Amino acid sequence: MPGLEFLAPGWSVPARVRAVVTTRSGGVSKGPRASFNLAAHVGDDPAAVAENRRRLRDALGLPAEPAWLEQVHGTGVAVLPEGGRVVADAAVSFTRGEVCAVLVADCLPVFLANRAGNRVGIAHAGWRGLAAGVVESTLAALDCEPRDIVAWLGPSIGPQAFEVGEEVRDAFLSRDEGAAAQFEPGRPGRWMADLPGLARRRLAAAGIADVGGGDLCTHADAARFYSFRRDGATGRLAALAWLD
Repeated sequence: MPGLEFLAPGWSVPARVRAVVTTRSGGVSKGPRASFNLAAHVGDDPAAVAENRRRLRDALGLPAEPAWLEQVHGTGVAVLPEGGRVVADAAVSFTRGEVCAVLVADCLPVFLANRAGNRVGIAHAGWRGLAAGVVESTLAALDCEPRDIVAWLGPSIGPQAFEVGEEVRDAFLSRDEGAAAQFEPGRPGRWMADLPGLARRRLAAAGIADVGGGDLCTHADAARFYSFRRDGATGRLAALAWLD
């Protein structure tokens, strides 16, 4: 079985800001969720998920169990530490030892940190959350000057694979007519949407100029990434951020 593989953001922040995205290799899950599924809500064997999460903690030397959220494609932000069941689609931390986490399988993980290296956050940005303002909500929770924020966009479904209907395009254009540039015509009544491009527009509108990533397509790389759009029944990658 292949070993664990992690992707790290290519961003200019202090070393105490830690961030990774998992891939699908190195775990014990079977079938369509093979092998390093980290989600407990996708029909996987709970024992396999628990073992995968143990391997995650050990491999990264995490200071604590990640704060696994109940994600609902909304704009709620958890300010860690928060105890118990937390319904949110983003998390931020200002203290050492609290691990922000979101689970993705085509949706875009948006990593955020300040240049001083004492504030970090991550947002789960599918089209619904992104259109509704999850990135803006996460930036507000970080409470930093825009010039002090660095962002990195993790793996997500790419514009060659993300076909959407008119309602998706309308949801973005209702707030930003310029977002039309991130949609290319597809089949009749359908559009090919650039999810990372849409996130970049939202970040730019918020004054965030230092934005990297956004070039890895989950749909195109079945060996490394889960993709709900490609496979239906599948696992979830984890995007993690914390302060050492």
